[in-house]
Amino acid sequence: MSSIRRRVIITGIVQGVWFRARTREAAVQAGVSGWVRNLQNGSVEAVFEGEEKRVEQAVNWCYSGSPGSRVDKVQVMVEDHSGEFDGFEVTYVKGTF
Repeated sequence: MSSIRRRVIITGIVQGVWFRARTREAAVQAGVSGWVRNLQNGSVEAVFEGEEKRVEQAVNWCYSGSPGSRVDKVQVMVEDHSGEFDGFEVTYVKGTF
């Protein structure tokens, strides 16, 4: 099975509601690698890599999000698979929590 990469931007009430931690849990459960982080504009960005079906599972989770979140929009961008990740991590942008 071929590996794919998707970059996702999620907007709505997605910061301060455990969205990143739950995204990491969903990604680990799906068996994909990559990262998730808050952006300064209040949205969340994630990169998922892995088998197509598994990446789709992680991306689909983003449409519902964590309890307490409200997802208004999910933008999915297709990128070339890089294989650069060893697992899935929560990362940080300076100026965000």
